[in-house]
Amino acid sequence: MSGPRAFFILVLIASVTAGPLSPEPGRGLKVPISRRSMRQGSPVTDDSAVVFDPFYAEAELRGILSKYEQAAQFLKGVGLNPDRAIDIGDHYHPALNDSIASFDIAQDPTAPQSSFRASATDASPSNATSTDVDQSDGGDDRTAPKNPSGAFLPSFGGTGVHELKDYVSGTMDLLYYGPLQIGTPAQTLSVDVDTGSADLWFPVDCNGCTGRQFDSTRSSTYRPSGHAFSVTYGSGSVQGVLATDVVTIAGLTISSQTFGAVSSESSDFTGAPNDGLIGMAFGTIAQSRAPTFFENLIQQRIIKAPLFGVHLERGRAQGSEVCLGCYDSSHTMGPIVWVPVKSRTYWSVGLDAILTNDIPIRADIFAAIDTGTTLIYLPASLADALYKSLGGRRAAQYGQGFYTYPCAARLSISLVLGGHALALDPRDFNLGHTSRGSGECTIWRLWGTNS
Repeated sequence: MSGPRAFFILVLIASVTAGPLSPEPGRGLKVPISRRSMRQGSPVTDDSAVVFDPFYAEAELRGILSKYEQAAQFLKGVGLNPDRAIDIGDHYHPALNDSIASFDIAQDPTAPQSSFRASATDASPSNATSTDVDQSDGGDDRTAPKNPSGAFLPSFGGTGVHELKDYVSGTMDLLYYGPLQIGTPAQTLSVDVDTGSADLWFPVDCNGCTGRQFDSTRSSTYRPSGHAFSVTYGSGSVQGVLATDVVTIAGLTISSQTFGAVSSESSDFTGAPNDGLIGMAFGTIAQSRAPTFFENLIQQRIIKAPLFGVHLERGRAQGSEVCLGCYDSSHTMGPIVWVPVKSRTYWSVGLDAILTNDIPIRADIFAAIDTGTTLIYLPASLADALYKSLGGRRAAQYGQGFYTYPCAARLSISLVLGGHALALDPRDFNLGHTSRGSGECTIWRLWGTNS
């Protein structure tokens, strides 16, 4: 059986738990894709009134190849930072008394006292405290992830809940961002959380930047390296120099974290509510060629387990979060399932098939789970097959990459990731009617890309 033939990007549309577990090298031809973009579309809540506005979707589509332009090479192991790959077995040793339940802050009665919750609305550095999480025996849960030695993941350190704010405009969730503390004494900035990239950056002495900036002259622990830094996204680019300083997120501190001290931003970032960005992918693809904040938490055994969970709300400013070293079962449906990571680059997993009303459409491609990209991008041939099975068609009135589907149709769509069929909530891919009062068709969140 041949390996995956292409690569597509999957927006994180539900609570997902991630950890660098049992990765496999990528194989075959991969299709590059995009950056963080403006986030199109909260769910359609009034079918008779909501009309699809393609503005943000078109902007993302125009830049879709930029963020993942090196994806094909990275997944083949070309151009990586090889010394940045994390071996969990070196940092988390066997401990058979821990199960996945012990990393669930919703089930841990000590969690409110033992894990730090960083609020997106009250991010004062004076609130930054951290203590260890209870490490009581959670039982022998055979669904728990395993480290390279074959033992269940152990407990070290604590956990932190990084509360995110959803930047909502009308019916659109534009981006999710939360606070961090940087420097000595600490200054508070906000960052867009992006699992599709691997660099941390924020403005420092940036003349054209409109948001808050880090004042490096006030920090006694700021150390510039002098090395140039730049990142290009589908919706913009930044330039500056690399530096290190103390960085704290949700009470978890790295004393010497590498980041991009950005002195120039493109106009795409003007007016955004976040000051910078934190990449949560693997450091193998970091432009800084340095470990990510999450990888440093693992290497220094600061977090209880080498995983994080993400929950994104729909159309609500509050309630979204990243759980570092933990997950929150109150935001999940059903038991946790584990899907092997295919490459220590992006959070890439195998998409085996798409089920439409229980009819499988074979995919056999790689998928990148990316909180910084709004839409789901598929090779054009697969997108065509999907919409044909649903009675849909391409929407010529919006240009290439758009599809329509009868609004009244009953849908059942699941993505089969690593052998697990995960159902999509229709609210997460219905973007609105083609015109006011139309009952014939609606816009979906799955778009085709040439492959």
